[in-house]
Amino acid sequence: MREAGWDRRSLSVVCQGLVPGGGATDDKRRSSVPPGLPHDAGVTLIEMLIAVTLVGLLSVGMVFAMRIGLMIFAKTDAKLMADRKVVGAQRILEQELEGMVPVTVGCTGKEDGQAPLPASAVAGTTPYFQGEALTMRLVSTFSLQQAWRGQPQMLDLLVVPGETGGVRLVVNELPFSPVSAGANCTGVTVNPQSGLPAPNFLPPVFGPRPFVLADQLAFCKFSYLMRSTPQKPKPVWTSSAGGLGWPTAIRVEMAPLVPDPSRLQPFTILAPIRLHRAPEIQYTDVSR
Repeated sequence: MREAGWDRRSLSVVCQGLVPGGGATDDKRRSSVPPGLPHDAGVTLIEMLIAVTLVGLLSVGMVFAMRIGLMIFAKTDAKLMADRKVVGAQRILEQELEGMVPVTVGCTGKEDGQAPLPASAVAGTTPYFQGEALTMRLVSTFSLQQAWRGQPQMLDLLVVPGETGGVRLVVNELPFSPVSAGANCTGVTVNPQSGLPAPNFLPPVFGPRPFVLADQLAFCKFSYLMRSTPQKPKPVWTSSAGGLGWPTAIRVEMAPLVPDPSRLQPFTILAPIRLHRAPEIQYTDVSR
């Protein structure tokens, strides 16, 4: 080849000229590669699959982390709301008891087959208060709708069976009026526990919207601290206040059906009753 005046460089130039577009193709490839990068730069399919898999795993981890955080937030919020319900209901019960008003009414109610009431029962000197172990009826200046700002309410506190077992404490509110309060009283009878005359009331009737103060309780009962009498010189706690007058304190004992140390449980309430004047007693000035 050298004798004919040809060398390898000249032969490659001639071959490139014989191939259509041969030299132009290499020029275009060289011009499409950015300067400073090798001619084999790029991403393989395996590398792309690995990158997509890692992004997917990170996304799944973030979704699970957000889900766990939202579940913890929901459980914490539900626990706080349950604790607030317990505290709020027991505060309502305590304020209703402390707002008790000593009221006397005239008994105008009548049971089936009952004889006419005597004049002393209709005269309006019968205390409107019923204190039993599972039932309590009184007049209070505190109401669920208007708190301390509304008119007095007739309250019926009842311990009734629960829907899912145990018992529940329910309060029923009705606006107070002497006529409606007197219609609940059927007269005065002798209380079998105290042996003293005590007002007799009709069975309580639930209103349109009874309020559940406590639910799922193992037990709930009322007891009353009564004033000293000649028969009992010291104040005593009793489960029936019939005929003993107005109490000086009321205790509501309750316990949960299923104890749960992680939640706030219903607890016993002791409400002092500050009554300094009994309306059924005639007060007169004593001359010295």
